[in-house]
Amino acid sequence: MFLTKKEEQMCNGEFGETIRKSMDILVALGDIYGASKLVDITSAQVSGVSYKTIGEAGLEYLEDLAGDGLAVASVNASLNPPGTDLDNWKELGFPEEFSIKQNKIVDAYGKLGISKTCTCTPYLVGNVPRFADHVSWSESSAVAYVNSVIGARTNREGGPAALAAAIVGKTPLYGFHLDRNRKANLVVNVNCELSGADFGALGYIIGKVVGGGVPYFKLKNAPDNNDLKTLGAALASSGSVALYHMENVTPEHKQAGVEDVEDIMFISEKEILKTREDLSTTDRQPDLICLGCPHASLEEIKKVANIVQGKTIKNKLWICTSVSVKATADRMGYTRTIEQAGGNVVCDTCMVVAPIEDMGFEVIGVNSAKAANYVPSMCGLDVVYNDVENLVQFE
Repeated sequence: MFLTKKEEQMCNGEFGETIRKSMDILVALGDIYGASKLVDITSAQVSGVSYKTIGEAGLEYLEDLAGDGLAVASVNASLNPPGTDLDNWKELGFPEEFSIKQNKIVDAYGKLGISKTCTCTPYLVGNVPRFADHVSWSESSAVAYVNSVIGARTNREGGPAALAAAIVGKTPLYGFHLDRNRKANLVVNVNCELSGADFGALGYIIGKVVGGGVPYFKLKNAPDNNDLKTLGAALASSGSVALYHMENVTPEHKQAGVEDVEDIMFISEKEILKTREDLSTTDRQPDLICLGCPHASLEEIKKVANIVQGKTIKNKLWICTSVSVKATADRMGYTRTIEQAGGNVVCDTCMVVAPIEDMGFEVIGVNSAKAANYVPSMCGLDVVYNDVENLVQFE
């Protein structure tokens, strides 16, 4: 892989030990995947934040990396969700030892210049690349969204690689950074109109089929951005989809090379309904409804506020979002409405990376196919998959 003189100096430690370690990671990745060179990036999104997933070893690594104080992120960079609401963990019942360690992890990232606004939807809170920008993002649903809906360019990076890229401001030029790898290899014709949790079901079906490929969707009705977020999250969880195209919707659909694709699928309403049923692991009533995987937008919070207004919820309700979106929901009165009904707008974390299995819950209600896919394996709990309107029960 070709390196400039300055990049060679970075590798040799002339800009400090943290930058040298970061370059080691990036050069190794470039060699593995046959990159011709490094390319400048405009933003990064870093995973490997929850204490549940990285543990004590991850905390020690980050504190060691941040300890020399010689390097900070050189581009706009944000964090993935941690395992707790960083500010309100005690009120929400998160385990104390876990929560203290979790805050230490986020503080270490902060010392490295990564924004401590923790979210899997950074494009809703200021980390918004432009079309065709090269970026280094790692959270699977965010990768699918930034590649597909915004049209920026990233591979599905691991947390250490995205952190290294944030510090150096570069990433290896391979994979989805190249035009030739952004072409479709599967056309999906959907023969029914979709709404709500249908988009998650569709993504779950196609992700299992296409794996790491690039599907091209032809739909009967136009989705909104929340639907696209839901679809991409499901594609990335049942498969490893980092990019999809949608006819007359996504910015690169005309460059997807769909005319050359021979692999074509047809999806019926029956298949969507069957998948929605199969994503539930029990028919018991959920004791926690957990929405916001990926993190809820302001519009999604408003919808829940309208559903619960003036009522009392039987089961616990968490709506997971970023501190920035919650601040706007507070000002709009949505948070107050939800809290008066017995629910909570929870910041930073989500049900997948939180230690909900240690908090007395047994059945989690979700409207996210990604959450339905991960909660049973990562938390050991049952899930019920449905639309919000059907999950929330009232007294």
